[in-house]
Amino acid sequence: MLRNSINGLRSTRVCANLGCDENEGLERLCKVRSDAIHLAPVEEGIERIEARFSGNGFDLHRHDTYAIGLTLSGVQTFRYRGETRASLPGQIIVIHPDELHDGGAGTETGLRYRMIYVQPDLLAEALLHAGVQGLPFLKDPVLNDPELQLSIVEALEDIDCEMGELKRSNLVSELSSCFTRLATSRPLKQRCLDWQVLRQCTDFLKECHRHPVQVKDLENLSGLDRFTLSRQFRQAFGTSPHRYLIMRRLESVKSLLAQGTSLVDAAMESGFADQSHMTRQFRRAFGMTPGTWRNLNAARSQ
Repeated sequence: MLRNSINGLRSTRVCANLGCDENEGLERLCKVRSDAIHLAPVEEGIERIEARFSGNGFDLHRHDTYAIGLTLSGVQTFRYRGETRASLPGQIIVIHPDELHDGGAGTETGLRYRMIYVQPDLLAEALLHAGVQGLPFLKDPVLNDPELQLSIVEALEDIDCEMGELKRSNLVSELSSCFTRLATSRPLKQRCLDWQVLRQCTDFLKECHRHPVQVKDLENLSGLDRFTLSRQFRQAFGTSPHRYLIMRRLESVKSLLAQGTSLVDAAMESGFADQSHMTRQFRRAFGMTPGTWRNLNAARSQ
């Protein structure tokens, strides 16, 4: 069953804000020429991309961030939480951390979209300052919400330039507000979380991702037993400490590959046992091999 919600947002205005000419018409101007991925400059806790695909883009995968996308042209189809979904130009997609999904073009004209990946600890911290603990859950992954759309468009314009700290902070604040307003189905959890300890753990995993990390390292650092730590960590950040560590290693891999580092060296420098181990984890997280990702990134300039 294909589920979708279509409520006439002005897709041409969205496309114009993100670098298209309104007068040319969305579908004709933005028709996909070749598959490619373009990366915005790396910033703390946030990653932005523009992608275009003429067929299937990503196999089933999951990452530890919120993935918030804006379809620019074509029909974006994806499997998510047991159903096939679709997003039209101007619509917002919200994928929650650690949720399996894939993605690709739903028509022969191809697909062009932009996506922003936000680490859940940023949203959790913003919500904490508002007196709320836990992460909001949005039942419907395809949204027509003008306020959320405006925030996403502002974050995704000028994708070749850094957002900067002020703009990033404003985005996180707006997302936390919109997500709380739109949250359905899963109530916010109110259990007491030791945020200082949890933040120390994430800082440790970021700093030590290139080295072996044992559960006792986190127990000694936090003063919590492994089970309590795991429960609190998932509640706060939407994933496990192990997955968080793997994703930090994969972030390093992507950065190194973008700089021209070989697959073997990227694996070793990022803390993986070997290239094969890196490749398996990369496919699980991003739905493609690191070699394919590197080629798609390079194709953007061709």
